[in-house]
Amino acid sequence: MIDQELVQSLKAWPFREALQIIKKNGGLQNFKIPSKGYVLLETGYGPSGLPHIGTFGEVVRTSMVKNAFSSIIDCPTKLITFSDDMDGLRKVPENVPNKEMLEKFIGKPLTSIPDPFGKFESFGHHNNAKLRSFLDEFNFDYEFVSSTEKYQNGDFNETILSIFENYPKILDIILPTLRTERKETYSPFLPISENSGEVLQVKIEEYKMDTKTIIYKDPSLDKLVETEVINGKCKLQWKVDWAMRWMSFEVDYEMCGKDLTESVDLGSNICKALNKKPPTNLIYEMFLDEKGEKISKSVGNGISVDEWLRYASPESLALYMFQKPKSAKKLHFDVIPKTVDDYLSHYNSYSKLDKNKQYDNPIWHIHSGKPKAFKSEINFNTLTNLVNVSNSKDKKVIWSFIKKYDDQINADNNPEFDRLIDFALNYYEDFILPKKKFLEIDSSNKDVFIDIINVLENEVTENSSSEDIQTLLYEVGKKHQFENLKDFFKLVYQVMLGQDQGPRLGSFFKLFGLRETIDYLKKLIDN
Repeated sequence: MIDQELVQSLKAWPFREALQIIKKNGGLQNFKIPSKGYVLLETGYGPSGLPHIGTFGEVVRTSMVKNAFSSIIDCPTKLITFSDDMDGLRKVPENVPNKEMLEKFIGKPLTSIPDPFGKFESFGHHNNAKLRSFLDEFNFDYEFVSSTEKYQNGDFNETILSIFENYPKILDIILPTLRTERKETYSPFLPISENSGEVLQVKIEEYKMDTKTIIYKDPSLDKLVETEVINGKCKLQWKVDWAMRWMSFEVDYEMCGKDLTESVDLGSNICKALNKKPPTNLIYEMFLDEKGEKISKSVGNGISVDEWLRYASPESLALYMFQKPKSAKKLHFDVIPKTVDDYLSHYNSYSKLDKNKQYDNPIWHIHSGKPKAFKSEINFNTLTNLVNVSNSKDKKVIWSFIKKYDDQINADNNPEFDRLIDFALNYYEDFILPKKKFLEIDSSNKDVFIDIINVLENEVTENSSSEDIQTLLYEVGKKHQFENLKDFFKLVYQVMLGQDQGPRLGSFFKLFGLRETIDYLKKLIDN
């Protein structure tokens, strides 16, 4: 366990969130294990579509809070991922087959709709299986919970009846937030038609307290129908449903996106109205595309987890999620190289930190406090540029350069670096190569590159360090009177790499090889 005095000085947000949970249960000195025997953290998933990067973000962030909590307090914890699979299908997703078939089932619970993929007993079951497979791939420690099963098994009955008995209080909380026309028909209860099977949003004509039933007009029958509110015969409206879950499971912690801020407030007020304790909540900011617009699944302007994993590791994606969850962040392909290099930088520095400082390092949270040994002086940006100048997409060729630079590193003793080469090859092919625009060496700049060659041939040796080479290159830039040395390096990047920015040249020339760099520049001059 982490020393309690130290914990209070830590700045990493998962520890700050964990302390909020502890505070609600008596504080560090007087912490009391909840009566259920553990602290419960929850994440939610709407299975009307396939799992996406936001799902990953919510589970990985909550897992970080769970791990931070367990490092402070000796108390069992549990993380549940709740699937709202009893929700009615509102519209047909774009990325599924058999769309015309699904159109016939609009309004019906996701677990009672045929699977358009033809693999599972329902569309909800298909997406739930995808979710579990998705989470298992990342080795998350979680328990899956199905809304349909909980409703139909009667596990929610006690809380649903409490809501039924207090529905006027709940209406007082919800109605002021609704439009005038919606107020007239709103009810916390959505009956499921025994005739059409649809989840109905209809006016409730009567709440019968003695029989715990409601009376409503079923549109498919055009007559009044009476049904009980428990045993899966009704589903609760979303905001009330969320509060019901918190109360039934006694959830201690749940985070959500900024767009659900009002729902969090209403759910908390419902819990308090029924004398129950709402969970601690973290409201995180939304992801934006490269234009600064909110990412939307229907618009398709984001990145999927599979797309990220083509170019970078799950750990780098976890770092992206770790960084400033309360700040809006752009999520597009250009952020991947920087995120990967930030991850490598944090990993390289981790072992050098004082143990107390390691708790605030993202690596501690990404690897649940148990990171493996890792070190790499070669980053993602440098690798993509190595692919460029080597004029090869062959992984063996890339390894040949690396082994000349450091013969102690190989795929067997550093599999993470081996993966990094694969990612660099993919990113180069998809994003860098199509945008290449090389500047030719001509009479206006030829002398600059002749001097670079002279320096590399006559003043640099195999024993020269990267910094030694970098210093000599600075002198070339000064000799040719570049007012800003950034313009000198930009010229080299444009000629050698076909881009305006690039790696630190001293390190890059050493990695590519001095002889190879000289030959490459001579070839460019001759052309």
